[in-house]
Amino acid sequence: MPFVKTTRAVSDQQLQTVSMENSEKTDVVLLACGSFNPITIMHLRLFELAKDYMNGTGKYRVIKGIISPVGDAYKKKGLISAHHRVIMAELATKNSEWMEVDTWESLQKDWVETAKVLRYHQKKLEASSCNHQRDSPVLERPGRKRKWAEYSQKKSPELKTKDVPKVKLLCGADTLESFSIPNLWKSEDIIQILEDYGLICVTRAGSDVQKFIYESDVLWKYQNNIHLVHEWINNDISSTKIRRALRRGHSIRYLVPELVQAYIEKHNLYNLESEERNAGVSLAPLQRNSVDPKL
Repeated sequence: MPFVKTTRAVSDQQLQTVSMENSEKTDVVLLACGSFNPITIMHLRLFELAKDYMNGTGKYRVIKGIISPVGDAYKKKGLISAHHRVIMAELATKNSEWMEVDTWESLQKDWVETAKVLRYHQKKLEASSCNHQRDSPVLERPGRKRKWAEYSQKKSPELKTKDVPKVKLLCGADTLESFSIPNLWKSEDIIQILEDYGLICVTRAGSDVQKFIYESDVLWKYQNNIHLVHEWINNDISSTKIRRALRRGHSIRYLVPELVQAYIEKHNLYNLESEERNAGVSLAPLQRNSVDPKL
């Protein structure tokens, strides 16, 4: 039937167009580093907002979101054990189809710079992609059966970097603005983050991130690698406010995932005593960078 053939031809053409569009998009992995002390609904919202924005550009396809809790060596005041913070993050993402928690950073004995965490995950993706290409069947000649490439005897092909997902740092406006705090960040780390990876910043009400970028020579130079995402639904939830509410004996229901709330209450994680942890101790980056002769 001519009509059916025409319909099928159009359908095939549409599928081919969609396939071509998808092949032109860059796969992106969102990486959020931080205390997550505790993880809140807002942390999860950052991922959803960033995913919607990046996918909406038509240039990117977000395939994964990674939550990387900082290790105990960060020495932030009120920072409870990474063991508990990791478990809470895992509970919060338990039902997510695309977000996951990575423990590498939290398990390090010493504090790890964000630039190194980004590098670790990018290398991990490259290794995974390389293994995938290595294990893919290849054709010797037309008409011959597929056989597995014997890489132990042949030189491994160069990794196609365009096929490797790109890791980008996901953060809030406060993290971006913290770049200006003396000794909190190394200038070379900021440049590496912006130049090699890129940054997705979810802005909040009352912050003028664009002005902050304009006033910074470094941020202005790499502005094309900084994606600003506006949160139109005001959400002022923060881990600091959650901990304060708990110290006051107030409910945190609907501010954190239900499983996280239950875990906090079961282990009595936040109180006056926990808030004094690391009191009087300088943050690890301030300790390290203040004695760095390069600065």
